[in-house]
Amino acid sequence: MLSHLKIQGSPFDVGAALGRFGAPAMHAYMKNTEAWATVMQWRGSEAVREMGRLVQQRHPQYWQELQGMAAGLEIPFDEVLLWNCRGDVWAMAPDGCTTVQVPGTDHPAFAHNEDGDPGFSGQCAIAEITVEGRRRFASFVYPGSLPGHTFAVSDAGLAMTVNNLRTLHTDFGLPRMVVARAILDLADVASALGYLQSCPRSGGFHLTLGQAGNPDLVSVEFNAALCSVVKLNKPALHANHMIHAAMANQPQIVTGSSGYRQIRGDELLQQSAAQGTALDPLSILFDQGNAKFPIFRDAPDDSDQENTMATASIRIHADSVEWEVYTRKSRVPLFHMINGAQR
Repeated sequence: MLSHLKIQGSPFDVGAALGRFGAPAMHAYMKNTEAWATVMQWRGSEAVREMGRLVQQRHPQYWQELQGMAAGLEIPFDEVLLWNCRGDVWAMAPDGCTTVQVPGTDHPAFAHNEDGDPGFSGQCAIAEITVEGRRRFASFVYPGSLPGHTFAVSDAGLAMTVNNLRTLHTDFGLPRMVVARAILDLADVASALGYLQSCPRSGGFHLTLGQAGNPDLVSVEFNAALCSVVKLNKPALHANHMIHAAMANQPQIVTGSSGYRQIRGDELLQQSAAQGTALDPLSILFDQGNAKFPIFRDAPDDSDQENTMATASIRIHADSVEWEVYTRKSRVPLFHMINGAQR
């Protein structure tokens, strides 16, 4: 089950509301996990100090969101900042995800499995957020984390899904979760690409971006060193490791789950093309044909200790983005959204 949040106010107010929402799960679960203890080993490190300095200098509004979140969580700020840098300092942070991309139609579409720590099952939300002076957006949110690094759509008609990359090439730069958060305040895909290619980056993500009124879908892989942008011209699937030609030789960890989800997804796309059948992204994202490494992940002993927390199906129209959110392989949506609001 997913909660539904409506939050508005100053950056600090928004962060504080997200913090109060996430506090029970963070105190009862996350702060007692090996993942938390592992990430906290970087507390006070030069890398985290530099990431914090860059956030404060370049994005003071997100610095305020993080400060508000720490207040709402009742967790020291340096720990909250570090938790939001987890994928920058630790390649095996418990984030995964799979995205199916379907360009080249009158209504390009993409769909996304949000894979995360199963200890947060029932503790996440779809949050409609309006920060003073900025556009509203809606995003899947985890307790204790900034919105944006999952799946989200803004009132500008900008849609984004995010997949974890276990990149081993990191540097002093902006935390990748802050980079994803910043995109939600941009006007369009062109602005997002310009920002991604020019900002100093620490860790890496894969993004799928679409825009109301724009027939193109783009796939973006970035790490600290490179940012690769590919305009999609046929259906594709992206698990959570780098596959772009420009990035494939960058150092990374490819887990068994990510590798087999990519192989299985590519097989299903090829089968659909060979049979001439209409492509159903949800049937691919719900697939469990590989029992050990399924695309839809719900095993208590998952090899990466991740489960599918929600599935989003996003369709790009001429003047809006329409999307639904599902859980547990159900085809009955929990949420039907237009841009950044529930319909």
